[in-house]
Amino acid sequence: MIEAREIAVEAADGHRFQLLARIPAAPSRSVLWLPALGIAAKHYVAMAEVLAARGVAVFVHEWRGHGSSTLRADATRDWGYRELLLHDIPASAAAVAIASPAARPAIGGHSLGGQLACCHLALQPGSASSLWLAGSGAPYWRAFPTPSRWMLPLAYRFLPWLAQRAGYLPGRRIGFGGNEARSLIRDWARTAITGHYQAQGVDTNLEAALARVSVPVRAALFDNDWLAPESSLRFLLSKLATREPQARIFGAATLGAAADHYAWMKRPEAVADWFLSAPQE
Repeated sequence: MIEAREIAVEAADGHRFQLLARIPAAPSRSVLWLPALGIAAKHYVAMAEVLAARGVAVFVHEWRGHGSSTLRADATRDWGYRELLLHDIPASAAAVAIASPAARPAIGGHSLGGQLACCHLALQPGSASSLWLAGSGAPYWRAFPTPSRWMLPLAYRFLPWLAQRAGYLPGRRIGFGGNEARSLIRDWARTAITGHYQAQGVDTNLEAALARVSVPVRAALFDNDWLAPESSLRFLLSKLATREPQARIFGAATLGAAADHYAWMKRPEAVADWFLSAPQE
């Protein structure tokens, strides 16, 4: 029996959202899952149900500005990594601890969600016993294969400029992410250009803190995913202290779906099995 819930969460600054949950009877572990940029929590229901059927309590976070979030990015409402890392993700983690107190906690994420899962572990050591990543890697332009990487710095400068000029990034109009807060895009682009994680308003040195993260890592990549190639994942993992992180590249035949950045979300069985094939931490 799997319980489907939407848990009301309020962050320290008053932002409210729903934590999407699928909770089996007596789960042995839980995972707080962080979506990709611009993707609402509801799009991970299939993954949550597959993992819950395998005994994992799954809690899908909702990004500020999307889905059930009470906020929307515009010229008057802005936020960056600071609000996500210091307010929203900790609020979700606290709700997970209440809803599934006996389960061993993991954290994971897709794309940007995987990057911020790493940063959360850097800021909150010991908050999770393992890290699961899907289609995730640092956006640093030098970590991408040639020749495409030479075009990336231009895009990484254009997107923050557009967001500043418009008051927010009109991602739905231009086909990149959703409608995103300008400071969020600024923080993301800083990493994309410099290769370093830094969040305006966060006093902790994130690079130094990431170098102390040593939890086991299980990562899934997709062989036709130009947004998160293996080289970008390796660059992200190089920032952690984890020894021998485990990564697997999935093709379409194994997934039963296109092996791109998003199609696995509708056919998550193979990815779920990969996450759970590691020994219990």
